Amino acid sequence: MAKLIVSPSPHFQNKTTTQVLMNDVLIALAPATLVSLLFYGWNALLLLLVCVATCVGCEYLIEKYLRGREIPCISATVVTGVLLALNLPPAAPWWVAFVGGLAAIGIAKMCFGGLGQNIFNPAIFGRVFLLVSFPVAMTNWVAPHSWLPIDAFSGATPLAQIQEGLHANPPIPVSQIIAENGLSGWQAFFGLAGGSAGEASALALIIGFVYLLVRRVIKPYIPVAILGTVAVLTTIFSLADPTKFTGPVFNLLSGGLLLGAIFMATDYVTSPMTNIGMIIYGVLIGLLTVLIRYFGSYPEGVSFAILIANATVPLLNKYCKPKRFAA
Repeated sequence: MAKLIVSPSPHFQNKTTTQVLMNDVLIALAPATLVSLLFYGWNALLLLLVCVATCVGCEYLIEKYLRGREIPCISATVVTGVLLALNLPPAAPWWVAFVGGLAAIGIAKMCFGGLGQNIFNPAIFGRVFLLVSFPVAMTNWVAPHSWLPIDAFSGATPLAQIQEGLHANPPIPVSQIIAENGLSGWQAFFGLAGGSAGEASALALIIGFVYLLVRRVIKPYIPVAILGTVAVLTTIFSLADPTKFTGPVFNLLSGGLLLGAIFMATDYVTSPMTNIGMIIYGVLIGLLTVLIRYFGSYPEGVSFAILIANATVPLLNKYCKPKRFAA
């Protein structure tokens, strides 16, 4: 007699697992990672290795000796380490990467229960933790290509140079700052502007974004909502006062906006589950990013924006539920 197996839904199964998804994210991060190593050399590689080793080691020790089990998904932990490394200044000392890895995994992830339980994106938390704790080390910028026989544009980030010029006495118009320092949003597209390791080339990040979309690892709602909001708001501000506010191209391609919008704001655990929730979430991140960049004390606002938006995800999941068609 054949057995009748009764199991709860869902009954549709495929080979997609968390491990497979995280492996795809690592593949998508490969172009940006390789570009950062090419442009910034051995110290960028050291930071990458320290971040990954610290994240994996910290989670292994906690899971093994405090929870009595193995790491549920080591690829997810490696993704956190890679993202944290890409968010660090290439000239940062190795111990900064070590402390950041401990904060990302030990505090942001494991204190909430581990994989799938954390409220805040671990890599973003680690970066903000370091930025607040070690502001000097986290703003020690070097120019791309500084280890190659090529003339570099600038060590400081374009956003930092814009903010410095606007806070001068008297304030310098944005167009003059850009002209005097040779700044352009397109420099970031080709990897010619200073910044965090992962900001080396917008083109490399876009290649990773396309890969994630083709593989259906992420949906486009969050990145498009973030970038669209930033584009609209910066256009309005720059048209209202072009001497004080940078335009949309500069803001979209400068800083960590693409890295955050594509790889960190789309984190499954810390982003909304529904499409409408994702759109609201993305608009909120875009809005906060623009406000912090234009009016805040930090030239870059993406990390803080994502961290704040992470806290709204439970509320968005509660009130942005799909309509039920059956009892």
